[in-house]
Amino acid sequence: MKRREFVKAVGLAAVGAQVGCASSGAGSAVGERKLKKVGIQLYTLRDDARRDLEGTLVNIARTGYKEVELLSSMNNFGMPPVQLRAILDRNGLTAPSTHVEAGIFGNLDPQIEAAKILGHQYLIVASLPDADKLGLDGYRQWADRFNEAGSRALRSGIRIGFHDEAWDFRNMNGTTPYDVFVQRIDPAVVALQLDTGNAAVGGKDPLEYMQKYGPRYSLFHIKDAPSIPADHDVELGKGVVNFKRLLGMIDNVDQKHLYVEQESYPGTPLDSVRRDYDYISKLEF
Repeated sequence: MKRREFVKAVGLAAVGAQVGCASSGAGSAVGERKLKKVGIQLYTLRDDARRDLEGTLVNIARTGYKEVELLSSMNNFGMPPVQLRAILDRNGLTAPSTHVEAGIFGNLDPQIEAAKILGHQYLIVASLPDADKLGLDGYRQWADRFNEAGSRALRSGIRIGFHDEAWDFRNMNGTTPYDVFVQRIDPAVVALQLDTGNAAVGGKDPLEYMQKYGPRYSLFHIKDAPSIPADHDVELGKGVVNFKRLLGMIDNVDQKHLYVEQESYPGTPLDSVRRDYDYISKLEF
């Protein structure tokens, strides 16, 4: 099942569902902190990047973003690592992480070599193969593979990580595949990236997962959703995810990597990216 098919099915099943604690900021005091840096996941501007990667990175930097999460899973649109690093440097951007496919576990060396050129600290697996068809035992088996690959990568100073998709939050036997996976991986060798919008689309309040596993999250996709669950995402501040509360729950937030991500748009992706930056960079928490 494709991501869009899954989220559409979830959304149709959730018509009339009430949103939990993510829906309202009532009762929470206005904060005094703001994010010192904001990143962006390149997938947000994937079509622009496919046409003109350098121009897209220039626009990202001009908007105010300081970090960008790259897309090794899409071969960074064919640009060699040395050339890509030079463009990042010219525009004052860093790339602490990249998304990869789980297939790299069979041969980590090329990805680690590229990671060192590009300045990556993390190789984040975007999703598990055929995860929407996996049972709980399948997630346990994948957790064991992550632990083994994570141990190998860490010897080179690189951390393997996992990024959630909406289908990871299906209710199964009184739990979710995501919970089973997270509870089995070794936090000493496997990092976690919380995609707030994917959790919401999948029917779970991301604040609930911050309460469960907050200190274990090293990276975030900052994404909004119109409801919990939903069948699509929305611009930041236009949905129900309470980012003021969520940001306030992140320990050592200035040392973490927070990437804006949006996958559907009311107009052009670049216009949404600019509004997203304006919202999250000014938000007090």
